[in-house]
Amino acid sequence: MKQIMLFALSALFLSATHASAERAKEWRFKVYLDGTEIGYHHFRVEDDGDRRVVATDAQFNVKFLFFNVYRYQHKNREIWSDGCLQGLESRTDDNGESFRVDAKQRDGTFIVESRSQTSRIAGCVKSFAYWDPSFLTADKLLNSQTGEHLNVAVQDLGPDQIVVRGNTVPARHYRLAARDLTIDLWYSPQREWLALESRTDGGPLRYQIL
Repeated sequence: MKQIMLFALSALFLSATHASAERAKEWRFKVYLDGTEIGYHHFRVEDDGDRRVVATDAQFNVKFLFFNVYRYQHKNREIWSDGCLQGLESRTDDNGESFRVDAKQRDGTFIVESRSQTSRIAGCVKSFAYWDPSFLTADKLLNSQTGEHLNVAVQDLGPDQIVVRGNTVPARHYRLAARDLTIDLWYSPQREWLALESRTDGGPLRYQIL
């Protein structure tokens, strides 16, 4: 009897784990600066009832002559519903400079608390949700590191081809501009996120999917 109960509990646990895995999707990227690998950026998106929970984890270390000259760590958790942010928490160490953002939807207003200010944003708020190409239709996006609500402009640069996991594949190329940011993004014909590239003082920063 005991063995039957243990078997049933084990089967229930495996079933729940499998169901959770089916609801979750991950993007795992190696990150390169001017052709040199410097770290990773991982994204996990999981559906939880009528909510979507997004967790991101990034870590970069730039070395010169075996010395660390730049270090970056970022963790972020977002709650989405009906295509709009409901909550966000992030912590960032940008080469020794700390940032934090805590935000929540409350009575129709998205309240954003950062280290420098508290702001209130009406309407549907979106972040730089690269994993969901529908974010490219927004004209303002929330920076999860600083809490700033930035004006953005997006160009559709048309069909392209890129190398993914050693194979050349068709892609759609977009360019997003926001203040001093310029970000190039590529998506598959099925609208799956494939790659990212941004211009920095140290050279091109590129995400290569695993």
